[in-house]
Amino acid sequence: MASKQASEQSVVHPTLSQVIQAMEALWPVSLQQNWDASGIVAGRPEQKIQRIHWAVDPVQAVADEAVASGADLVVTHHPLFLRPVTSIAATTFKGKVLHTLVENSCALITAHTNADSAVGGVSDVLAEILGLENLEPLAAAEDGLHEEGIGRVGTLPAGMRLEEFATRVYGALPAVAGGVRVAGDPNGIVSKVAITGGAGDSLFDHVRQHEADVYITADLRHHPASEAREQAMAEADRPYLIDVSHFASEWLWLPAGANALERALADEGFTITSAVSAINTDPWDFILTSGDETKKIDNETE
Repeated sequence: MASKQASEQSVVHPTLSQVIQAMEALWPVSLQQNWDASGIVAGRPEQKIQRIHWAVDPVQAVADEAVASGADLVVTHHPLFLRPVTSIAATTFKGKVLHTLVENSCALITAHTNADSAVGGVSDVLAEILGLENLEPLAAAEDGLHEEGIGRVGTLPAGMRLEEFATRVYGALPAVAGGVRVAGDPNGIVSKVAITGGAGDSLFDHVRQHEADVYITADLRHHPASEAREQAMAEADRPYLIDVSHFASEWLWLPAGANALERALADEGFTITSAVSAINTDPWDFILTSGDETKKIDNETE
């Protein structure tokens, strides 16, 4: 009994401010884009943090899940308040999320484009899962290290057919209704890959500068995608395009981010418990395709 009590007394949980300091070392807020809203959203600096719940989106289902699990802190990739609001009343959907967390003593922090840009961030994790080597930023950070910046460019150990590589991408991501869309010759050989977790259709100039064979990103709109392919076909037919789910491309970072924060806090003598949300917050529920029956995805990640 005495040894058990001593063991329990030796466990030290960090305060919210100490968690923020550890996160700042991993994903400096200075790396976020000037339009972004990363950082603390709710919580008292002196609050003790024992359990952290990770998710892509700060939606009501995630808030309910976190509260039910006894979390003291929710870390989401996407901000709750990216655009100004005039009310946080619980009658609004964003206000309800905030009230749910605050009324249950659960803090909220977001790590968005700073987690995209930092070493070990969203694009790094996705690139490593896909087997890319010799990584460098797609668009280097203006005031960061040379390894920091939005997106990544890397090479495959050996060239692959586009269709084969797209199949690898599909298999690496959580299942979502939209699947993976591909533009390009299925038999075309790809070796150099550019990748951006989340929406990246503003970075085509950087993709071309790096002479990537294929570009993986999310939320590709018709006109940027069409124009990129028209320009490619007028030259060397590169880059091919692989359009993935915004949610799916960023969810893969959550386990890695949770592990990195746990290790950073452990190095400071603190103990926390982490959990990654199993809720699929991709907004699409099913898809209709030519010759296929309706394909529906449940609301949990695999």
